[in-house]
Amino acid sequence: MGIVLRGGTVITADSEYLADIRIEGSTVSTVGQGLARSGDTVIDAAGCYLLPGGIDPHTHFDLDVGSTRTADDFASGTQAAIAGGTTTIIDYAAQARGGTLHAALAEWHAKADGNCYADYGFHMGITDYNPAVADEMSQMVAAGVTSFKMYLAYKSLKVDDKTVFQALRRSREIGALVGFHCENGDAIDMLVQEAIEAGNTSPRYHALTRPAIAEAEATNRVIALAEMAGAPVFIVHLTCKGALEAVIRAKSRGIAVYTETCPQYLLLDESCYAADGFEAAKYVMSPPLRTLTDQAALWNGLSAGFFDCLATDHCSFNYQGQKELGRQDFSKIPNGGPGVEHRLALIYTYGVLTGKITLQQMVALTSTNAAKLFGLFPRKGTIAPGSDADIVVWNPDASSVITAAAQTQRVDYTPYEGWRQRGRAEYVFLRGREVAKGGTIRQEALGEYLSRKPFPIRRED
Repeated sequence: MGIVLRGGTVITADSEYLADIRIEGSTVSTVGQGLARSGDTVIDAAGCYLLPGGIDPHTHFDLDVGSTRTADDFASGTQAAIAGGTTTIIDYAAQARGGTLHAALAEWHAKADGNCYADYGFHMGITDYNPAVADEMSQMVAAGVTSFKMYLAYKSLKVDDKTVFQALRRSREIGALVGFHCENGDAIDMLVQEAIEAGNTSPRYHALTRPAIAEAEATNRVIALAEMAGAPVFIVHLTCKGALEAVIRAKSRGIAVYTETCPQYLLLDESCYAADGFEAAKYVMSPPLRTLTDQAALWNGLSAGFFDCLATDHCSFNYQGQKELGRQDFSKIPNGGPGVEHRLALIYTYGVLTGKITLQQMVALTSTNAAKLFGLFPRKGTIAPGSDADIVVWNPDASSVITAAAQTQRVDYTPYEGWRQRGRAEYVFLRGREVAKGGTIRQEALGEYLSRKPFPIRRED
C-alpha cells in the first residue's frame, strides 16, 4: 500500500504539469496518471501545487551568543520549518576559538539529534585555521559536512585574508564549499566604537555603523581571493546592490561564485530603524536592512537568476528580555531575527503572485539549488522517482495574516506582524510520512541527519 497525491500540479525547478504522485515507503515511486491501487491512501490535491519540500540552508538554532541563547532550539525551529513547508534545514555549527571542528560537530549533534522535526545537516564554521584544522576539514567532508563558513566581521569570529585564502585552497583539494559572511569587520568595529563614544546608542545606529559599502568591499575581496585560490565560494545573506554587482561581474567571468539572499532583505528596508523608542531592536540583524534601491536590485537579481538560494538566516531572540540586553548600547543587542516559518508563503505572495519570479524559480530558490550546492540532489530538492518523498501540497487559495500570536516559532514577535500572505502548506510529507496537515504539526521528531556529498570542484585539465 502507498500514498497517492492525486490531481495536483507538480512544480519542479524546470517544469510544471498535472500529475499524480505515488509514494511508497520513504520515496517517490511514480509520477504519472491513474496511480492509485486498492488499499492506497489517496489525497485529493486538485487545485493545489505539489512542491518539493523546502530546504533552508541557513539557520541558527540553539545558538549560544555569549550573553544569551536563541529563542528557538532545534525542536521549535524545525517545527516552525515544517509548518511553513520546509522539510530540510542546514544549521551552522561553530568552532570555538582554540577548539576543534570535531568538538563543534559533536556539540551540534548533541543539540539536534533526536530533536528535529525536519531533516537536517550542518555547515561548519571555522574561526581558527592551522594544520590540524586543515586535516579536520577533510575529516568533516568524510563525515558528510561538506560546507564551511567564515566570518569577515564580529570580533570573536572574524578571520583575516591569509586564513581565507588558505581555507579556500584547502576546500578545492577536498571537495568543499566555503560560505562567507561579508562585511569589513575592522571598519565596522571602528564605526561602532565611535558611535558609542559619541553617545549614539539607540538601535538605529546598528545600521548606520554597518554601511552597504562595507559589505560590497568584503564581497569583492572574498571573490578575488576565491579566484586566486581557484575555489568556489558561497556568499551568504547578500543584502545590497554593490555586493550583487560584484557577484554579477564574477559570474560573467566564469568564476564559481554562488549566493543567497533572505526574505527580510527583499521585503523590509532601513525605514524599520526609524521605529519609535527601542522598537527598532527587532530589526537588528547583520547585515542590516538596506535601502529601497538595494531592495529593488535584489528583486531584479532574483528574477534574472543571479541568486542561487533564498534562505532565512533564522536566528531568533525574544524582544522582551533578549533584545533588551542592548537597551543602553545597540552593540549589545543580539543580532538576528525569526523567519523559517514564513519563507515559502512570503516568496509566493510577494514574489510569484506579483510576477517578480515564477513558480519554477521559487522552487529552485527555496529547494533545488540548495540541494545541488550542498550535496543533497537528487535525493532532495525535486520530485522524481527515487527521490525522498519530501512533498508539500500547497493550497494557493488559502489566505491569512501573519501574527506572532499564531506562529509556531518560539519567539515573542515577528518582523512581518500584520502582513497578509497567500498560500499554505495543507499537507507536508517528510520521507513519505505526513508530518503536517492543515497547519497542525505531527508531534513526533522524525528528522534525520543528512550526510552530504562533496562539492563537485571544477578542476583544470
